[in-house]
Amino acid sequence: MPRTYRALARVPEFTPFFAAAALRTGASTIGGLALGVLVYDRTNSPLLAALGMFGPSLAQVLGATLLLSAADRLPPRAALAGLAALAALGTALLAAPGLPLWAVFAVLLGQGLADSLAGGVRYGLLTEILPPADYLLGRSLLSVCGGATQIAGFAAGGLLLAALSPRGALLTAAGLGLAAALTVRLGLRRRPPRAVGRPSPGLTWRTNATLLRDPSRRALYLALWIPNGLIVGCEALFVPYDPARAGLLFGCAATGMLVGDSLVGRWLPDRLRARLAAPLRLLLAVPYLVFALEPGPVLAAVAVTVASVGYSAGLIMQERLVALLPEGTQGQALGLHSAGMLTLQGLCAALAGAVAEFTSPAVAITALATASVLVTLALERSLHPSRLRVRPSHAPSPVPRGTAQ
Repeated sequence: MPRTYRALARVPEFTPFFAAAALRTGASTIGGLALGVLVYDRTNSPLLAALGMFGPSLAQVLGATLLLSAADRLPPRAALAGLAALAALGTALLAAPGLPLWAVFAVLLGQGLADSLAGGVRYGLLTEILPPADYLLGRSLLSVCGGATQIAGFAAGGLLLAALSPRGALLTAAGLGLAAALTVRLGLRRRPPRAVGRPSPGLTWRTNATLLRDPSRRALYLALWIPNGLIVGCEALFVPYDPARAGLLFGCAATGMLVGDSLVGRWLPDRLRARLAAPLRLLLAVPYLVFALEPGPVLAAVAVTVASVGYSAGLIMQERLVALLPEGTQGQALGLHSAGMLTLQGLCAALAGAVAEFTSPAVAITALATASVLVTLALERSLHPSRLRVRPSHAPSPVPRGTAQ
């Protein structure tokens, strides 16, 4: 009998962890939509609008290469609360009238660096709050919450943009971010770091190299990063494709993701999940090919909703990745997944905007979806369950909990 989402609420600390994640997602959703509209209104540029919404993701690569060793070497509660407060202050700064564009993107760079570390701390902490058997269920619930929060966030963001202004929406997002910081500080207990030693760029590099050296983990990382990033690049063009209905399309994407994550994380048995992993990876991209026909709002909304169910393939791959991690690297390994994924999302958003500048949003969406299909097919053999195992010749030595690598 599988455990239920309700049962997770009885796990100590999961409820405040969950609430803080929801508040942080709401803050980033409302803030990203408001900033994208603000930048597009100022510049009329699809590229800059996409960078305004997804720019922090581009900075994730710097965090992944310089900061991630700190994810296992900082006290989790203090790190999460401090990083959430820092993100909220940055969002409030973005609402300042007359802020130059270069300053806007400088703030986004700082937010991206902080977010890259926060992702590692957050998901490393989840492996301590939940027992291993419940990790996929917990990630599923967080993803379902993320989808529901994005739906509510895009709806609320649209209302705030109409009732207030982009700057008013940004200030609201900053308030949600501060609430997330307080929830972490008051709701989670103090824990020691998972590993000791001084974080450094060199240590980050060495651990990343260890994680990526194994072929099984490397294939999973690539599959989690590239196809997903290309489809987020498609989503980055919703505003220039249909400015009046961009909020609807974002909401449809969040709805599809919510449905897929709920089905995979809660209802599908293990054997069926294994069989559906490959079809779900393709489902993420194939429906977007309909944009070659420049569909109207109804067909576009259906395609986006159906495609977003395919995001649930990421849950299956994350579960397999966690099973292959050396002890003491959970925070950095999961942070590397999050940072790499968000970096590719930012790069693909920029690529999508650049292609749309010279063609059209519909052509750019079709091109990125086609690339996602091709990358998924190229990686498929390496992702077969029979090949996803740590081979003795490549397996890294376990890192005991509480010791430096």
